[in-house]
Amino acid sequence: MLDFLTFEQLRLVVIVYSSALLPLVVIPLLSWRRIIPAWVLRFYFKMFFLCAIGWEIWFTYGLVGGDDISVRRADVLNQMLPMHVNWLLNSLADAGTICCGSLLLIWLIKGRPDSLYNQWNWHVFLALLVLFLSQNIVVELFLYHDQLAEGKLLSWAPLSPLGSWFNPVLADFNGRSLMLCSQMPWLLLTPLIYSVLIRTVNSSKELAEGNTQ
Repeated sequence: MLDFLTFEQLRLVVIVYSSALLPLVVIPLLSWRRIIPAWVLRFYFKMFFLCAIGWEIWFTYGLVGGDDISVRRADVLNQMLPMHVNWLLNSLADAGTICCGSLLLIWLIKGRPDSLYNQWNWHVFLALLVLFLSQNIVVELFLYHDQLAEGKLLSWAPLSPLGSWFNPVLADFNGRSLMLCSQMPWLLLTPLIYSVLIRTVNSSKELAEGNTQ
Protein backbone atom coordinates (compact mmCIF):
# COMPACT_ATOMS: atom_id res chain seq x y z
CA MET A 1 0.00 0.00 0.00
CA LEU A 2 2.88 2.37 0.72
CA ASP A 3 4.01 2.00 -2.91
CA PHE A 4 0.97 3.99 -3.98
CA LEU A 5 1.73 6.90 -1.68
CA THR A 6 3.46 9.95 -3.07
CA PHE A 7 6.18 11.53 -0.95
CA GLU A 8 3.76 14.29 0.17
CA GLN A 9 1.12 11.72 1.13
CA LEU A 10 3.63 9.62 3.05
CA ARG A 11 4.85 12.75 4.85
CA LEU A 12 1.27 13.61 5.79
CA VAL A 13 0.58 10.12 7.18
CA VAL A 14 3.78 10.11 9.25
CA ILE A 15 3.12 13.60 10.65
CA VAL A 16 -0.50 12.85 11.53
CA TYR A 17 0.23 9.59 13.34
CA SER A 18 3.34 10.83 15.15
CA SER A 19 1.81 14.15 16.24
CA ALA A 20 -1.28 12.32 17.53
CA LEU A 21 0.25 9.27 19.20
CA LEU A 22 3.52 10.55 20.67
CA PRO A 23 1.83 13.02 23.07
CA LEU A 24 -0.72 10.31 23.95
CA VAL A 25 2.17 8.22 25.28
CA VAL A 26 4.55 10.91 26.52
CA ILE A 27 2.14 13.19 28.44
CA PRO A 28 0.55 10.47 30.64
CA LEU A 29 4.00 8.93 31.22
CA LEU A 30 5.56 12.22 32.30
CA SER A 31 2.53 12.97 34.46
CA TRP A 32 2.69 9.55 36.11
CA ARG A 33 6.38 10.08 36.85
CA ARG A 34 5.57 13.60 38.13
CA ILE A 35 8.00 15.23 35.72
CA ILE A 36 5.29 17.62 34.53
CA PRO A 37 2.58 19.32 36.65
CA ALA A 38 -0.57 17.32 37.30
CA TRP A 39 -2.74 19.86 35.48
CA VAL A 40 -1.07 19.16 32.11
CA LEU A 41 -2.76 15.77 31.71
CA ARG A 42 -6.18 17.16 32.63
CA PHE A 43 -5.69 20.08 30.25
CA TYR A 44 -4.62 17.69 27.48
CA PHE A 45 -7.81 15.64 27.70
CA LYS A 46 -9.98 18.75 27.97
CA MET A 47 -8.42 20.09 24.78
CA PHE A 48 -8.96 16.75 23.04
CA PHE A 49 -12.70 16.86 23.69
CA LEU A 50 -12.92 20.57 22.92
CA CYS A 51 -11.21 20.18 19.53
CA ALA A 52 -13.19 17.05 18.68
CA ILE A 53 -16.55 18.61 19.48
CA GLY A 54 -15.56 22.07 18.30
CA TRP A 55 -14.78 21.14 14.70
CA GLU A 56 -12.84 17.93 14.03
CA ILE A 57 -15.85 15.59 14.08
CA TRP A 58 -17.90 18.03 11.99
CA PHE A 59 -15.16 18.52 9.39
CA THR A 60 -14.45 14.78 9.16
CA TYR A 61 -18.05 13.72 8.56
CA GLY A 62 -19.27 16.86 6.78
CA LEU A 63 -22.23 16.95 9.14
CA VAL A 64 -23.76 20.30 8.16
CA GLY A 65 -23.38 21.56 4.60
CA GLY A 66 -19.97 20.01 3.99
CA ASP A 67 -18.22 17.14 2.26
CA ASP A 68 -16.91 14.31 4.40
CA ILE A 69 -13.17 13.70 4.46
CA SER A 70 -13.34 10.71 2.11
CA VAL A 71 -14.64 13.01 -0.64
CA ARG A 72 -12.05 15.71 -0.04
CA ARG A 73 -8.86 13.64 -0.31
CA ALA A 74 -7.23 10.83 -2.29
CA ASP A 75 -8.40 7.23 -1.86
CA VAL A 76 -4.97 6.07 -0.69
CA LEU A 77 -5.13 8.55 2.20
CA ASN A 78 -8.58 7.25 3.11
CA GLN A 79 -7.01 3.80 3.40
CA MET A 80 -4.10 5.01 5.51
CA LEU A 81 -6.19 7.42 7.61
CA PRO A 82 -9.69 5.89 7.80
CA MET A 83 -12.51 8.39 8.19
CA HIS A 84 -13.68 6.99 11.53
CA VAL A 85 -10.26 7.57 13.14
CA ASN A 86 -9.44 10.78 11.25
CA TRP A 87 -11.19 13.03 13.76
CA LEU A 88 -9.61 11.10 16.63
CA LEU A 89 -6.07 11.49 15.30
CA ASN A 90 -6.55 15.16 14.45
CA SER A 91 -8.04 15.93 17.87
CA LEU A 92 -5.18 14.14 19.65
CA ALA A 93 -2.65 16.09 17.58
CA ASP A 94 -4.48 19.36 18.26
CA ALA A 95 -4.51 18.73 22.00
CA GLY A 96 -1.04 17.29 22.42
CA THR A 97 1.35 18.60 19.81
CA ILE A 98 -0.28 21.97 19.18
CA CYS A 99 -1.93 23.02 22.47
CA CYS A 100 0.46 21.44 24.99
CA GLY A 101 3.45 21.97 22.71
CA SER A 102 2.69 25.67 22.42
CA LEU A 103 2.35 26.01 26.19
CA LEU A 104 5.74 24.32 26.63
CA LEU A 105 7.38 26.58 24.06
CA ILE A 106 6.03 29.78 25.63
CA TRP A 107 7.00 28.59 29.11
CA LEU A 108 10.56 27.94 27.92
CA ILE A 109 10.80 31.30 26.15
CA LYS A 110 9.53 33.10 29.24
CA GLY A 111 12.23 31.55 31.41
CA ARG A 112 10.23 28.70 33.01
CA PRO A 113 8.24 30.70 35.60
CA ASP A 114 6.03 28.62 37.91
CA SER A 115 3.15 31.11 37.85
CA LEU A 116 3.04 31.82 34.11
CA TYR A 117 -0.41 30.30 33.58
CA ASN A 118 -2.04 31.29 36.88
CA GLN A 119 -3.80 34.36 35.52
CA TRP A 120 -4.63 36.15 32.28
CA ASN A 121 -1.66 37.78 30.62
CA TRP A 122 -2.13 39.54 27.29
CA HIS A 123 1.42 38.80 26.16
CA VAL A 124 0.84 35.09 26.71
CA PHE A 125 -2.54 35.24 25.00
CA LEU A 126 -1.10 36.97 21.93
CA ALA A 127 1.76 34.49 21.80
CA LEU A 128 -0.72 31.61 21.86
CA LEU A 129 -2.81 33.25 19.15
CA VAL A 130 0.21 33.74 16.90
CA LEU A 131 1.41 30.17 17.42
CA PHE A 132 -1.99 28.61 16.84
CA LEU A 133 -2.76 30.61 13.71
CA SER A 134 0.76 30.19 12.33
CA GLN A 135 0.73 26.43 12.67
CA ASN A 136 -2.74 26.25 11.15
CA ILE A 137 -1.64 28.30 8.14
CA VAL A 138 1.34 25.97 7.64
CA VAL A 139 -0.91 22.92 7.95
CA GLU A 140 -3.42 24.30 5.46
CA LEU A 141 -0.84 25.32 2.87
CA PHE A 142 1.66 22.47 3.14
CA LEU A 143 -0.07 19.46 4.72
CA TYR A 144 -3.83 19.48 4.09
CA HIS A 145 -3.87 21.78 1.06
CA ASP A 146 -5.63 19.24 -1.16
CA GLN A 147 -8.52 18.57 1.23
CA LEU A 148 -8.99 22.24 2.22
CA ALA A 149 -8.73 23.79 -1.23
CA GLU A 150 -11.36 25.83 -3.06
CA GLY A 151 -14.31 23.67 -4.01
CA LYS A 152 -13.84 21.35 -1.00
CA LEU A 153 -16.76 22.14 1.28
CA LEU A 154 -16.12 22.14 5.02
CA SER A 155 -19.01 21.55 7.37
CA TRP A 156 -20.45 24.11 9.70
CA ALA A 157 -19.08 23.50 13.20
CA PRO A 158 -19.52 25.17 16.60
CA LEU A 159 -16.09 26.76 16.25
CA SER A 160 -16.48 27.41 12.53
CA PRO A 161 -19.91 29.07 12.57
CA LEU A 162 -19.77 30.55 9.04
CA GLY A 163 -19.44 27.11 7.46
CA SER A 164 -18.96 26.84 3.73
CA TRP A 165 -21.62 29.50 3.12
CA PHE A 166 -19.12 32.30 3.71
CA ASN A 167 -15.61 31.04 3.12
CA PRO A 168 -13.56 33.59 1.17
CA VAL A 169 -9.99 33.05 0.08
CA LEU A 170 -7.68 34.96 2.43
CA ALA A 171 -4.47 34.39 0.50
CA ASP A 172 -2.90 32.32 -2.27
CA PHE A 173 0.52 30.71 -2.14
CA ASN A 174 1.85 28.88 -5.21
CA GLY A 175 -1.67 27.93 -6.23
CA ARG A 176 -2.67 26.86 -2.72
CA SER A 177 -5.46 28.76 -1.04
CA LEU A 178 -5.83 29.92 2.54
CA MET A 179 -9.53 29.89 3.43
CA LEU A 180 -11.43 31.61 6.25
CA CYS A 181 -13.43 28.56 7.31
CA SER A 182 -10.39 26.52 8.30
CA GLN A 183 -8.84 29.43 10.23
CA MET A 184 -11.93 30.18 12.32
CA PRO A 185 -11.58 27.30 14.83
CA TRP A 186 -8.18 28.40 16.12
CA LEU A 187 -9.15 32.05 16.09
CA LEU A 188 -12.20 31.36 18.25
CA LEU A 189 -10.55 28.64 20.28
CA THR A 190 -7.58 30.64 21.57
CA PRO A 191 -9.41 32.68 24.25
CA LEU A 192 -11.36 29.56 25.21
CA ILE A 193 -8.16 27.52 25.52
CA TYR A 194 -6.51 30.19 27.63
CA SER A 195 -9.51 30.48 29.95
CA VAL A 196 -9.72 26.70 30.40
CA LEU A 197 -5.97 26.61 31.02
CA ILE A 198 -6.10 29.19 33.80
CA ARG A 199 -9.03 27.45 35.50
CA THR A 200 -7.33 24.06 35.21
CA VAL A 201 -4.04 25.32 36.64
CA ASN A 202 -5.72 27.10 39.56
CA SER A 203 -8.10 24.24 40.38
CA SER A 204 -5.15 21.82 40.36
CA LYS A 205 -3.25 24.14 42.69
CA GLU A 206 -6.23 24.40 45.08
CA LEU A 207 -6.63 20.62 45.05
CA ALA A 208 -2.94 20.11 45.85
CA GLU A 209 -3.10 22.64 48.69
CA GLY A 210 -6.21 20.97 50.08
CA ASN A 211 -4.51 17.57 50.10
CA THR A 212 -1.58 18.93 52.10
CA GLN A 213 -3.74 20.39 54.87
